[in-house]
Amino acid sequence: MHHKFCVLLTTLLASSVTAAPAPSGTSSALTSTPTVPFASDDPNNPLWDPESTIIPEPIRGPLGATILGPKNIPMELQNPDAFAPPTTDNGNVPNFKWPFSLSHNRLATGGWARQQNINDLSVATEIAGVDMRLKPGAIRELHWHNTAEWAYVLKGDVRISTMTPDGNPYIADVAAGDLWYFPAGQPHSIQAKNTTKDGAEFLLIFDSGEFSEDSTFLLTDWLAHVPKEVIAKNFGDDISAFDQIPSKELYIFPGPLPPDNVDDAMVIPNDTPEPFTFALSKMKATKLNGGSVKIVDSTTFKVSKTIAAAEVTVEVGGMRELQWHPTQAEWGYILSGQARITSFAAQSNAQTFDFQAGDISYIPASFGHYIENTGNTTLTYLEIFKSDIFQDVSLNQWLALTPPDLVRAHLGLSDATIKKLSKTKLTVVGPT
Repeated sequence: MHHKFCVLLTTLLASSVTAAPAPSGTSSALTSTPTVPFASDDPNNPLWDPESTIIPEPIRGPLGATILGPKNIPMELQNPDAFAPPTTDNGNVPNFKWPFSLSHNRLATGGWARQQNINDLSVATEIAGVDMRLKPGAIRELHWHNTAEWAYVLKGDVRISTMTPDGNPYIADVAAGDLWYFPAGQPHSIQAKNTTKDGAEFLLIFDSGEFSEDSTFLLTDWLAHVPKEVIAKNFGDDISAFDQIPSKELYIFPGPLPPDNVDDAMVIPNDTPEPFTFALSKMKATKLNGGSVKIVDSTTFKVSKTIAAAEVTVEVGGMRELQWHPTQAEWGYILSGQARITSFAAQSNAQTFDFQAGDISYIPASFGHYIENTGNTTLTYLEIFKSDIFQDVSLNQWLALTPPDLVRAHLGLSDATIKKLSKTKLTVVGPT
């Protein structure tokens, strides 16, 4: 009896659903009966701006209530979509936002360094980042690590040096907006020039979420833990020649300004098959409707075998289109402007965060997402991947290249809307 009742109830419910009208320009033969309600038209924009003077409350329409307990108003103003989330958010998505301003800063005589790894952002298993500042002439001492290092210069100019395992040296100057890359285990140094009178600041990317800036292999730290007579034997000199070896690591320390001409700093001329630097600042950007993009990976920066990246600009009101990356997570960094990102993790799980300059985002591989400019200035940010090539999948392009009947059956779009879908990747789109 119970089984017959369930069958009867199911039949009655199915027969009570009214067939949806055919979208304009479609045949009624292609009209399908909806199995779920249509998506809501309720607006889900951020409810305030980080610069607002209001006292925010976690209320969206009829949902939520005021806070009666303690408030952290500056933090709540910066995170409207976490505090009063859009109704499209659902379920549970691992936190994918980390501000560098919350990272512990390591101060040194020549500057400072702050980092983000899985201890700060547990979802970021593939990539870790470091924000480093050097005073003019200051040196990030000769060192190496068991991960590759990719760098983007934020401000100022630096001189880098490295040597391949085959003994091929390379020394170069790197300006704001430019890159360098050192393979895992390859020794190198970084020194700020005096071009801007303020030294330099740069973003370092490592191809492991477990990387720690505190665990690099430093020249001074190593020799401080080798018997001095062994050092003398190794270099073939008298032990007294090594009396001034530091007793512990220097890390970041003041140094003499490097020669203005990089050639004057070379022991021998550069002798590597490929350069370890890339002038991204001079690369012509691909102009798009709503912004621009520069993509750099091993096809253009040949030594960068484990890191691919894009420098993206999004104009006011525009967005990085709905897309995903097939096999690699995206480590993002906001250079300027404001953004919001919704990360879709499948199984009805989606969450939205707001980002400002200096914030890090991390979208796991294949998670659907967009990046929207929610500010009143151009949004500029980096997309970084642990990969030798840059790849993404555009939702717009996928639907445009899918048989129209399939798209219509899924989304109920009209022929006119389907014809507007782009068969080429848009990457960034302007405001509608």
